[in-house]
Amino acid sequence: MKISKKDALTWFRFFASLDEDEQLSPKQMEIVYATLSQIEDAVEAGHRQRMSRLKGLNSLSGRTLYLGDPQRFPKGCKSCLFGSGLSAIRKTNRCNIACPFCYNFGELDQQEPIGENMWEIGGSRYRLEDLDLLLSIQNKPTGVAYVYLEPFMEIEKYEGIIRKFHEHGVYQHMYTNGLLATEENLRMLGEAGLDELRFNLGASNCADTVIEHMKTAKQYIPMVGIETPMTPEFFEAFLAKKSRIFDTGIDFMNCAELHLTVNNIVNYLGENLYMSRLGYISPIWSRNLTLDLMKTAEEEQFPILIHDCSNRTKFARDLNLGSREGGWFGASSYAREFDTIPYEAFLPVLEDPEFQFLVEESLPKGYGPGDLTF
Repeated sequence: MKISKKDALTWFRFFASLDEDEQLSPKQMEIVYATLSQIEDAVEAGHRQRMSRLKGLNSLSGRTLYLGDPQRFPKGCKSCLFGSGLSAIRKTNRCNIACPFCYNFGELDQQEPIGENMWEIGGSRYRLEDLDLLLSIQNKPTGVAYVYLEPFMEIEKYEGIIRKFHEHGVYQHMYTNGLLATEENLRMLGEAGLDELRFNLGASNCADTVIEHMKTAKQYIPMVGIETPMTPEFFEAFLAKKSRIFDTGIDFMNCAELHLTVNNIVNYLGENLYMSRLGYISPIWSRNLTLDLMKTAEEEQFPILIHDCSNRTKFARDLNLGSREGGWFGASSYAREFDTIPYEAFLPVLEDPEFQFLVEESLPKGYGPGDLTF
């Protein structure tokens, strides 16, 4: 059904007033899904309009979009989209800052430790001396990523595992906010065999010290780039310092569409949100900022590649992973981060007079407030 914005708002106000554990009827869920689809249709129409302004937009086999030299496209992303997926390796359960967009916001001091001398790979625990056995039995991953939370909190522990995977020819990339980087530890990472380092530049609001660390990293590590959730604050800070950032010689910028979890959504309540394919929930402005930045990049001929790491990209990633894992046709782990849909979070976009549905129709018979429990 093409529910009207007025009817959608009426129903979502009611749904938001219910207890979280109260189950909706099938007809009420039809209204929920119709509303989310109407919002998503309008958002995607805006995306298409923005993309139509880009003459040099490239597609990576339909799985993601980028602008710039394809030789600079991060191989870690190709591993995600075409290989064995994001094979995450976890060690450090601590961070030196608290970002509002962090998936673990509010719980940073409650993250379970991995264990002394242990590494979490594929949800299981291993010691460094177990890796030869693991790699001799299971299929070698196309790539691995060092994540969770800030690796540089104990970066000295990473040298051995990076050397081991390098010996086996596994592509490796790492995420960092960059604040704890030094020439010494960046050189160590490069000499150990790290292939790619990604700086979350938005975590420090484009701090000058981190920009300098990016320049140093590029001396020792083959691929260096930025991966940051696109927020208005980062957008402005990046444009203000873009010349200095480009002077570091980095290769790419992954513009991540900010997606929300039960932890970080509290920092974005009141923003216009949408749900992508009944999965990730994001502020509407996030991908719009990416596409606007791409327009600026095209006009000013940015020397770096700009990657539209959107919810659509994550959707493609999980389809690829489902296929790689031998899942049935259509199998995917792409899903929302909430046990129940947070109806109240969608009230701002439904109350926004400037946000319009593309097509509206009256509710079918049997779906009005007088026909259903209300």
